[in-house]
Amino acid sequence: MSQFGRPRILIGVAWGLVTALILAGVACGGEAPTRRNVLMIAIDDMNDWVGPLGAHPMARTPNLDRLAERGTTFLNAHVQAPLCNPSRVSLLLGLRPSTTGVYGLAPLHWNVPELAVRPTVFEHFRSHGYRVAIGGKVFHGMPPPALRSKFADTWGPMPGAGVRPPSKLVSPTPMGNHPAMDWGVVTNGDEEFGDYRLASWACAELKVCATNQPFFMAVGFFFPHVPCYANAKWFEPFPDDDSVLPIVRDDDRDDCPRFSWYLHWYLPEPRLRWLRDQGQWRNFVRSYLACTYFMDAQLGRVLDALESLGLADRTIVVVWGDNGFHLGEKLITGKNTLWERSTRVPLIFAGPGVASGARRAQPAELLDIYPTLAELCGLPRPEGLEGRSLLPQLRDPPAPRTAPAITTHNQGNHSVRSERWRYIRYADGTEELYDMVHDPHEWTNLARDPRYADVLAEHRRWLPRRDADPVQGSADRVLVYDPETDTAVWEGRPVRREDPIPE
Repeated sequence: MSQFGRPRILIGVAWGLVTALILAGVACGGEAPTRRNVLMIAIDDMNDWVGPLGAHPMARTPNLDRLAERGTTFLNAHVQAPLCNPSRVSLLLGLRPSTTGVYGLAPLHWNVPELAVRPTVFEHFRSHGYRVAIGGKVFHGMPPPALRSKFADTWGPMPGAGVRPPSKLVSPTPMGNHPAMDWGVVTNGDEEFGDYRLASWACAELKVCATNQPFFMAVGFFFPHVPCYANAKWFEPFPDDDSVLPIVRDDDRDDCPRFSWYLHWYLPEPRLRWLRDQGQWRNFVRSYLACTYFMDAQLGRVLDALESLGLADRTIVVVWGDNGFHLGEKLITGKNTLWERSTRVPLIFAGPGVASGARRAQPAELLDIYPTLAELCGLPRPEGLEGRSLLPQLRDPPAPRTAPAITTHNQGNHSVRSERWRYIRYADGTEELYDMVHDPHEWTNLARDPRYADVLAEHRRWLPRRDADPVQGSADRVLVYDPETDTAVWEGRPVRREDPIPE
């Protein structure tokens, strides 16, 4: 090679790098080689009782409302699992539970060798120059100290309610005296709650992030997860009468397969009958609404800080709930079901490149967040992600989307949610079908009606082709079905069709 050859090659490489940086900036909507920041807000057990989704007319979420006004709300967004750990593993790795085999509250993904080597969304952004900060409940559990630097540059407060009354406010539920099964008014000041401390950390950390861009901050709020505690001022907007209660039918489960009960068998969350007998149904609903209202106020503090620091115009904000929550619908409380109240959650994007004041009825999955953020920020898409970018729906006008949202709860149990229909297939082959336009409460199961054979066939084809066995350690709250004996095993206990349903 001549003495002039190598410099020319180096100049060409340098120019290529400069061009790539400029293109990255343009791809993100900027005029210079800068990248958009990301503020991710996770909300634990937040169902669709928020202003932008309108599922409860009394819900107070003024800060989610204002975020929706400057962004895009997905009205038909659903989780990949109706339980904290598998839902978060799916979102953060970009893989379905039927692929990971993580169905229960354990194991955490870094304890599964084949999953630990896959980059989370945080690792992907860090590998492309982002500073990552994580606080609160983002993963289901906090990584051990030796692993924390793998995911983030800095860590905030641990998740939790932050306060406990001297003794439980609610008597033991039928499945035991679980400490989380508690709710009601407490006298603690706002600053004593975990979500308040988390928001204070996030506001301070944003100031650090402002001088260390690009950044990816993830903030995981705990409420309205149980125990649902708040002081009296957060209860004031919600009347202490039956007008706060959701609409239910006492015969709602009569046309549901018995297998639907198995997914909610020996859980600590009580059935509606117990709540009524104990006079706790209204108290629980008001507590959930009050904790949602309080959480929203803390989210508002973070959004205010983002705006006051001048970061809003170059930061993508995404808000999501990790799973829904029943408050009496289908005669139960809690999650762990494949119905709408357990799978439908808030999903809102706002920021540069996102249509403002937009509402999308097309199905969306939390699985889609990873590829969407990568595309919005001009990063390459990692190999193997199973979600679809929502960028076509974030534009104005939006592009159509025909793919449904799929939720899995334990091996072999899946829900397929299209724009109009919810189809459920259980591990024993039994099915449910609901017309969500004309029957939004899912009161009438159409699966046995021959007039809907074509609808059933269309939705069956979307069932996951891979249905992985539970990974080792995924036993907590996992139901395993044995087709040879037609027996379900719940946490090691056989559950037979003739067994009485727990009250």
